[in-house]
Amino acid sequence: MKNALDCAALDAAVEAVHRAGIPGLFAEVRDGDQVWRGAAGVADVTTGRPVTADMRHRVGSITKTFTAAAVMQQAEASRIGLDTPIGQYLPKLVPGERGEAITVRMLINHTSGLAEYLPYAYPSLKAYPVLADTGPESLDDHRYTRFDPVELIGMGVAAPRVGTPGGTPGVYSNTNYLLLVELLEQATGITAEQYITRNVIERAGLRDTGFPTGPHVAGPHSQLYEAWFGMIDPPRDYSVYDMSWVGPSASLISTVSDLNRFYGKLLAGDIVSPSSLAQMQRTVPVVSQEGKLIEYGLGLHPTESPGQDTFWGHGGTVWGGGTLAMTRADGRRGMAVAVNMQRWNRLDASGRPQPHPIDDVLAALFRVAMYG
Repeated sequence: MKNALDCAALDAAVEAVHRAGIPGLFAEVRDGDQVWRGAAGVADVTTGRPVTADMRHRVGSITKTFTAAAVMQQAEASRIGLDTPIGQYLPKLVPGERGEAITVRMLINHTSGLAEYLPYAYPSLKAYPVLADTGPESLDDHRYTRFDPVELIGMGVAAPRVGTPGGTPGVYSNTNYLLLVELLEQATGITAEQYITRNVIERAGLRDTGFPTGPHVAGPHSQLYEAWFGMIDPPRDYSVYDMSWVGPSASLISTVSDLNRFYGKLLAGDIVSPSSLAQMQRTVPVVSQEGKLIEYGLGLHPTESPGQDTFWGHGGTVWGGGTLAMTRADGRRGMAVAVNMQRWNRLDASGRPQPHPIDDVLAALFRVAMYG
């Protein structure tokens, strides 16, 4: 079912998310040659400065699609083998039997069994994503910390494993993608940021997308308000932050327009070959960071509704910011939405996030953006 853009419905849906409690959000939806852009709310709760649809934004783990595409390019050039054990490339980082058992493909689709390093780098998060005993203190402690990616990988590799290599469901882990960053650097002889910029970002023709060079976001952008499940009240601005805690696995800055262009180009076969794209779209069940079971491919995951077309893309969160970008399988319709608050759900006694009105109106916005 091919739906034209309903601009009035999109305007109303964005406004509803703001009224439900998000300080500010902005979005772009494309359908063929038609483009709608909209924004609602404020970029700064103190000054009342409004958000605009052209703002730059930290897009978090959407970066993983860019990283995965870069690895696929190197696989096409036979410099990386997707089914080669990571221990053959990086024996010091994943030593011994695990290094021989975990393949590059298992890192990309999160079936390596390697744990998330985040609760070890951020001690107050403890057993994140189990939330009962967490607190936000580490977010402030590490605002300007310059993390060493090899040390972060070491934390994830040393932590208790979360599954057997290749077993499903996999468990989403940033440790996997920091290893892919190291692998890219070994295969290309340049930094992962340089390679992804030249061969993914520039190939897609993205003008407002890049990796940060310091803790600030360059260009027009919103403040980013972190609520940490009601423990930070009022939510605190974390827009100035050293992103070395995730590095090139989740640190990209982009715009909603660039994200739609990127996924459109990727699905059209302009970034990786059609056979690589087909592999990226082959999914396995994975437990997301929110504890939900999702289907996950190689840096891509699908959104499917009964009787509707399949969309492909990725979501991303940073401290205070969230983004979702999804493009229909034929590349003709795409949507990207950015919000400037995160973790608005409060927790029940057992540490589970409680439903919030924002959840429903955000889901409604995604539906009208994708399906009309």
